[in-house]
Amino acid sequence: MSHHVRKSGFLQLIDRLNKFPQGAPQAPLLMKILSILFSERDAELVSRLPLKPFTAAKAAKILNKSEQDAVVFLDALAERALLLDLEAQGERVYVLPPPMAGFFEFSLMRVRTDIDQKALSELFYEYLNVEDGFIRALFTIGETQLGRVMVHEPALSAENSAQVLDYERASEVIRTARHIGIGLCYCRHKMSHLGKACTAPREICMSFNGVADSLIRHGHIRAADRVEALDLLQEAHEQRLVQFADNVREGVNFICNCCGCCCEAMLAARRFMDRCLGCGSCVRVCPAGALHLESRPQRVLTPVNTAHRVVLMAIERDCLQNLIFDNQALTSHRAMAAILGVILRLPPVKQLMASRQMKSRYLERLLARQPFPA
Repeated sequence: MSHHVRKSGFLQLIDRLNKFPQGAPQAPLLMKILSILFSERDAELVSRLPLKPFTAAKAAKILNKSEQDAVVFLDALAERALLLDLEAQGERVYVLPPPMAGFFEFSLMRVRTDIDQKALSELFYEYLNVEDGFIRALFTIGETQLGRVMVHEPALSAENSAQVLDYERASEVIRTARHIGIGLCYCRHKMSHLGKACTAPREICMSFNGVADSLIRHGHIRAADRVEALDLLQEAHEQRLVQFADNVREGVNFICNCCGCCCEAMLAARRFMDRCLGCGSCVRVCPAGALHLESRPQRVLTPVNTAHRVVLMAIERDCLQNLIFDNQALTSHRAMAAILGVILRLPPVKQLMASRQMKSRYLERLLARQPFPA
């Protein structure tokens, strides 16, 4: 006779995180990190929530709570930066962000006393900088990455400037953002608890739009206007910090101002890619004036928005079925329509990969009816 052994709430949460393209490999260190951020009961409840944004009413049904009790529970998680509460098409929705860029960073974007930030920083360092499974998977699997490096605008020549598009400029992201928030640099804050931080500015990392709105309302970052944000961008340029941004053209959620000694993205680039990032930060400081920026022979694809990026990442990481067949998402025609809408606009090769992953006659019929995108 076999016996069913119930998984702990933390293991259930890890299973849920790994259904999304930005997963988190199970490890004792991850269990310790989650135990600081979540209670085991909260972890078990969060593991039941949908992968796509959801309403309090949907959460209430899933968690077998009244809608009022669900709102109290979800708002408490948002107060701890474990959920984001956003406005979408006139209604309030919630979403569990990925570990990175997400609730790992949010836990250190301000000084807090409700969690042990020193212990958390030490665990993050071991999980991200010593053990490399998480970072290696995040930055080396698939063509579509979570973030992108933005051009160092002061290094642009007149010829370069004419070829750089608006979404490739941090200044334009700032000018067009609906909400702007400033928080501590997670990476340098983490390193400060280990005595390894550099002297680069710490209160300089930026969040935008709906994510910024949620984090500002719950006190995790502070609101800023465009003038201050542009001043901070100028300071980042003067400090030769690299702008690492959300890998989307529309609705950019973050721009980190990264150093090469503390920041995860820069450290990962050195460990796993060892090549020029194309930022141009070195151009202005070359004593011989021998360096200059040149356009790539072929422009790198930047996903249109978050939905586009998530679907591309899911296809490349062989987990598209998790987005579409998530047992909670099946009740949402809007979520299904959004995913299928993205797939139908993909190039033929990506559509074929999606179809093979789905093994769905319905999807194959849809793709057969669509003209290939230009």
